[in-house]
Amino acid sequence: MSTHSSAPLPPSASLTHFARTLWKGLGGTTDPMDALSFTGAGQLPSVFPVTDLASASMAVAGLALAEVAAPSRALVPQVRVDRRLASFWFGGSLRPIGWALAPLWDAIAGDYQAADRWIRLHTNAPHHRTAALAVLGGVTDRESAAQAVARWRASDLESAIVEQGGCAAAMRSLDEWSSHPQGEAVQAEPLLHVAFGAQGPERAWVGTTQRPLHGVRVLDLTRILAGPVATRFLAGFGAEVLRIDPPGWEEPGTVPEVVLGKRCARLDLRHAADRAVFEHLLRQADVLVHGLRPQALERLGLGVSWRRAVHPGLIDVSLDAYGWSGPWRGRRGFDSLIQMSTGIAEEGMRRTGRQVPVPLPVQAIDHATGYLMAAAALKALAHRRQTGQGCEVRASLARTAHWLAQAPSSLDREPLLPEALHDQSPEIEATAWGPARRLLAPLSIEGMAMHWELAAPALGSSAAAWSGT
Repeated sequence: MSTHSSAPLPPSASLTHFARTLWKGLGGTTDPMDALSFTGAGQLPSVFPVTDLASASMAVAGLALAEVAAPSRALVPQVRVDRRLASFWFGGSLRPIGWALAPLWDAIAGDYQAADRWIRLHTNAPHHRTAALAVLGGVTDRESAAQAVARWRASDLESAIVEQGGCAAAMRSLDEWSSHPQGEAVQAEPLLHVAFGAQGPERAWVGTTQRPLHGVRVLDLTRILAGPVATRFLAGFGAEVLRIDPPGWEEPGTVPEVVLGKRCARLDLRHAADRAVFEHLLRQADVLVHGLRPQALERLGLGVSWRRAVHPGLIDVSLDAYGWSGPWRGRRGFDSLIQMSTGIAEEGMRRTGRQVPVPLPVQAIDHATGYLMAAAALKALAHRRQTGQGCEVRASLARTAHWLAQAPSSLDREPLLPEALHDQSPEIEATAWGPARRLLAPLSIEGMAMHWELAAPALGSSAAAWSGT
């Protein structure tokens, strides 16, 4: 795949802000704009600069990859991002031929008017739906859910569903979130938590000019959506990505989009035999990416101390929804809920004059955080190559949302041109669900090829083993 060729455009203030802030958060000391160029005009429709967020997060992931591949800093390749294609990829890259993707949302999921303000229910996972319905009682459809929600104060319902093990978020303004104890905690956190660890035996990988991550092994324990975006990016430049899911887990609306280039296996980490398989895989991995809540891994005996002991040189990249400190640390959350909690949906409603929450036009918090995680993994790989040290990286959706909310507004409000057939690759991808095309890659790096050698597979379709073992 290759991006459109067009003349570079001068970056907006928000695009420059995003790129520089992100690069600094990754430990970069040079000005990333010296190695970046952007093409493609227009913006996704939003009161926030979502297209610039998409472009900058992809660009900095590309720049981190370029540094890994470059023999010296003086020879770092140029990175180019097509802003228009980047915008489309944040909405989804897969275009089915003769079949349709499953709906993204459960029938009950969505925004509801409570007694005092709006609240969003997230019921896509069966256990989250069960939790919400247990609190609301007697709900059979959206109409009965709306009637039940209207009898609650939003914050009370939010707390009750969370305590039941479900997912919900009352809508708050930017100011309300900034003064909320969890908002204050998130604002005090760095964009990324990065801690280098002990030296360990390194698996040397032999990348090629076009496939710089060839030989890198990535163990993927992530679900919806940021983590899978991160590992898909790594697979796009040659990394071997092995995704592990528990028996029975499915994500029909998102899996075809994000498993591109990966192999997918199943392990039940509650069972000793499968934990032994996981430990064997981990010892041979270079990177672990996961979004499981810390308590869940600790309960399984797979906490951070255990992982460090098993593999001191591991690049351990993890994601939390609401941040790593504060009263809500470890709370279940998703992009749509983060937008409600942190003021993004309310700000969209206020500035557009509408009477309902106005979220971002795509799940941009998830996608941007995914590219941030990929960039962090690449920077850590480059550091390990020099020092032998492992690294622990922690990102959060709430911190990315704060980063977006603080960005300067873009002056470029020209709408994106509609997607056209020439935006798609001519290649047919034989996914597990049927034939499809992907959008052209939004990122190009001098001398490298961004493409995926494996079509999107079904979950559990491969053995839990590295290739060649």
